[in-house]
Amino acid sequence: MTNVAIDVRLTETSLWQWQIWQGLPYLTCNLLEDWSHGFFTRHYYPQTPEAFTAALGANVPVYRVKQVHGDRLLNPQGITNPEIVEADGIITDASGQGIWVASADCTPVLIGDRSTGVGVAIHSGWRGTAKRIVPKAVKQLLNSGSCLDNLVLALGPAIAGEVYQVEAEVAVEVGLSLFPQETNPDQILANLLNLSPSPLFADEEKGKVRLDVRRVIYHQLQQLGIRDEQIAIAPFCTYQQEDHFFSYRREKAKKIQWSGIVSR
Repeated sequence: MTNVAIDVRLTETSLWQWQIWQGLPYLTCNLLEDWSHGFFTRHYYPQTPEAFTAALGANVPVYRVKQVHGDRLLNPQGITNPEIVEADGIITDASGQGIWVASADCTPVLIGDRSTGVGVAIHSGWRGTAKRIVPKAVKQLLNSGSCLDNLVLALGPAIAGEVYQVEAEVAVEVGLSLFPQETNPDQILANLLNLSPSPLFADEEKGKVRLDVRRVIYHQLQQLGIRDEQIAIAPFCTYQQEDHFFSYRREKAKKIQWSGIVSR
């Protein structure tokens, strides 16, 4: 399988391992080795998180939500019915809780606290990223007693910036999450271009750019003081690697892959 690199510092292939269940592949991240977790591939569709939690060797309650591209974060106690409770992130509040998010181009983010064993699962597309859902989850953890240095974050397979064409206005809206005091749209785009690694790529079509959402999330985390060694970004693109991942942008079909983590 071909690796699609985002940035050498962030996407070391050695941080990501292919595992096998039922003869099929799924991904784990070494930063989360203390947790049962997995980024499952299209091969498992349409199996459910209940099956995946069992695949991880965990006999625990399973929680998911109705994802709406927002920034709402819940703990399992707030999830009474996963079909109607709207949110895009779950933060465990006890040990032995399996939490899951679905994606098909958006970024699945799994977070662990090495000290408390807390787990977090987030679905972050461009809208959720513009609303800073991942930094909000980190701040919620800090408010609950976590220490920033104990957090590790794995950003799973998602659409890469090289192929993710969006309206320039979308990039501006996302860019505001990093530069909230800036009012000039052109300057926001220029600021995004000047970041390293830049989340912005040129596009031949007028009024369009290409946007790497995972790089935006990375810079949001940097602003919070999270170090590079606490972050891993999967070097895989859902759009370009059809053999392993569904992509809504490519297929326009509502098919998904699941990512989840079990609190210690």
